[in-house]
Amino acid sequence: MSTPAEEYLVPGSTISFNSLPKVSLHDHLDGGLRPATIVELAKRIGLELPATDPIELGDWFEDSADSGSLPAYLATFDITIAVMQSRENLVRVAREYVTDLADDGVIYGEVRWAPEQHLTGGLSLDEVVEAVQEGIEIGTDDVRASGRSIRVGQLVTAMRHADRSLEIAELAVRHRENGVVGFDIAGAEAGYPAGKHLAAFDFLAKNYFPTTVHAGEGDGLESIRGALFDGRALRLGHGVRIAEDIETERQDDDATYVSLGLLAQWVKDREITLELSPSSNLQTGAVAAWGDELVDHPFDLLYQLGFQVTVNTDNRLMSNTSISRELALLTDAFDYELADHEVFQLNAAAATFLPVEDREDLADAISDGFEAL
Repeated sequence: MSTPAEEYLVPGSTISFNSLPKVSLHDHLDGGLRPATIVELAKRIGLELPATDPIELGDWFEDSADSGSLPAYLATFDITIAVMQSRENLVRVAREYVTDLADDGVIYGEVRWAPEQHLTGGLSLDEVVEAVQEGIEIGTDDVRASGRSIRVGQLVTAMRHADRSLEIAELAVRHRENGVVGFDIAGAEAGYPAGKHLAAFDFLAKNYFPTTVHAGEGDGLESIRGALFDGRALRLGHGVRIAEDIETERQDDDATYVSLGLLAQWVKDREITLELSPSSNLQTGAVAAWGDELVDHPFDLLYQLGFQVTVNTDNRLMSNTSISRELALLTDAFDYELADHEVFQLNAAAATFLPVEDREDLADAISDGFEAL
């Protein structure tokens, strides 16, 4: 059974953000476990936890991740990955992942995770992908049995500090008919540019396989350039630091006038999707150049300038969040209305790694859902 999703009401109405049809593009499997599940699985393998009460453990993850540093943030995954080393546990975590998304009103999601981090229990790369796909399918059936619907695809991820990216790219393509819809590269960003993985990206391009690349989170504009031109990324994982290429020229009482650098202009003009994760971006220090409150996040600047912004959670456990919560926080910070939230979801639908006909159907479902409200 899934845990109840906390309700977040649209200000001045009885409509909840949870009821809005949503698309999740950037959400890590190993960052979305339920604290209660971690406690149970850790007990089975004898893993010592910083807390054994689920609520206290959830607080520990959030507090530990709120470090202002991407490497320190990533260190919290040692625990979640440790309990995801068997087929049984991978199936369970993936199943719960899907039902938790559905409980938050997500109708399409892409789950990213790194198979190379789940081999210590003796499973092969193919076996871990198959286990996660089994869990996704069971979770999808659970949702369907409750009278709702959801679709979830895998984004197979390579770790950028490792030397297995070509092997992982081959794994992703091998499972393109078994639930894998795209490729990602993640991990500590600074010092590990996409250009170090050209063989993998060349292979993916030759096999017409879509990629999203973590960039513009723990590193700046050069990382984004590498993601676009070495990684051929169709989306930027976070990408928030593209705002470093936007300069304020002047301000008056009515408006702020800015100029875009060549890279920012390229990202905007080509409608490269930004997978923004507001709470996570604050926790990791990705937006420290602009401030330490959500109102300082360049999300609204990018939105007003016409960038393809989307709203994501990154890691629901570490940020104690959901897409509904992120939408509520953004509304509080920037006074967004339902029409704005529909734009965010339509942006996400257009950026999914689905066939164009499926993307159009998804957009129709989103528009119908907003119209019904």
